[in-house]
Amino acid sequence: MNGLKSQIVDNVKKKYVAAVILARGGNNGIPLKNIKLLAGVPLIGWVIRAAIDSDVFDSLWVSTDHDEIERVAKKWGAQVHRRSAEVSKDTTSSLETIQEFCRMNPEVDIICNIQATSPCLHPHHLIQAVEMVTKQGYDSVFSVVRRHHFRWQEVTNKEAPDTKALNLNPAKRPHHQDWAGELCENGSFYIATKKLIDEGVLQGGKMAYFEMPADNSIDIDNDIDWPIAEQRVLRFGYFGKDKPELVRLLLCNVLGCLTDGQISLSASGDERVSVNRRDLDGIPMLQREGTEVILLTSSENPTLGRLTDKLSQKTGCVLMSLNEPKQVEVEKLMKEKKLEWKEVAYIGNDVTDVDCLNLAGLSAVPLDNSVVTLNAAKYQCQSAAGHGAVREFCEHILLLKKMRTLQTAGNPYCKSLPFKQNEDV
Repeated sequence: MNGLKSQIVDNVKKKYVAAVILARGGNNGIPLKNIKLLAGVPLIGWVIRAAIDSDVFDSLWVSTDHDEIERVAKKWGAQVHRRSAEVSKDTTSSLETIQEFCRMNPEVDIICNIQATSPCLHPHHLIQAVEMVTKQGYDSVFSVVRRHHFRWQEVTNKEAPDTKALNLNPAKRPHHQDWAGELCENGSFYIATKKLIDEGVLQGGKMAYFEMPADNSIDIDNDIDWPIAEQRVLRFGYFGKDKPELVRLLLCNVLGCLTDGQISLSASGDERVSVNRRDLDGIPMLQREGTEVILLTSSENPTLGRLTDKLSQKTGCVLMSLNEPKQVEVEKLMKEKKLEWKEVAYIGNDVTDVDCLNLAGLSAVPLDNSVVTLNAAKYQCQSAAGHGAVREFCEHILLLKKMRTLQTAGNPYCKSLPFKQNEDV
């Protein structure tokens, strides 16, 4: 009998589980929403990172019809299913796209459809939900959130304008703490067996819900959701397996980061460059929190030499001239200061910065940079060089530091919440 049980367990383990993220290029709300930067990361990057780190999928796919979405998806570690024109229409359902994916990948037994618009998804949500199918025998599992909303019947008939309560007694309105609320789909993910999908449903058979905390249940449909989502993801999003490190040193290129790279000429032929006040105000914010800032330059231009000297005096930052390769000289500096790369933040803008951008614990490039530097950076500024990019990155570092402090202090809102027992629907 024990041998039979072992064989059953082995068979369960052999089931092929794939994650599929649907990301069509066309969007009626926000153009190319799926790859728009949210807190410096493409929207789809948040869920790809969570899915990869969950380590429960045999393969992870982004289903798209758009070249740029394909490029971003591959950069973040996903494979790409180039969907056909037949399932790339405004009227195409998610089920139809997933069915096409199943036909093209017959080895798949279980599909987890992860929504690209749920950036506060964490690996442990996916781990626990997938186990409900692979180990507990459910055919479909979907994510829900508990809501405390009183619902009323919509009035559509002018001859009968009265409405009525749908989930409460108006004469005995319950207090929030005395009402369990209702479970509503939050759209983060839908898991189903291939058999169910072939039958034309994503929810069926033996069903269960997976309850997610309200803090992690955010969906982005239009522009008004974006600023709220950015604040939520900075506080409740998943930033990777390693907690954000305490940044002790910021290295910042002057040309192309603090300045916009333009040089103006006066009538007398004098060269001038400008620096944004917001950027200069951002540097002291880090310094007050104990982070050293060093300005980097490699130019022999006398105008820029005078500028960098003045910037060094004004900000109280050490000025360091780097020759290529920059990585070698930066590592010499780190050795002197007894620092590791994970304690260093770096903002650059040039191909010569790529190695440092890749190695730094936190790295950034201003908006509209080259593809190679954008791919190397961990944070893509939404501000251009000389127009607030440095200030934006400083604020990002401080937000991560605040989150790290809250995690260390045991703030319940910044820790993974315990798994709640799920029930059959």
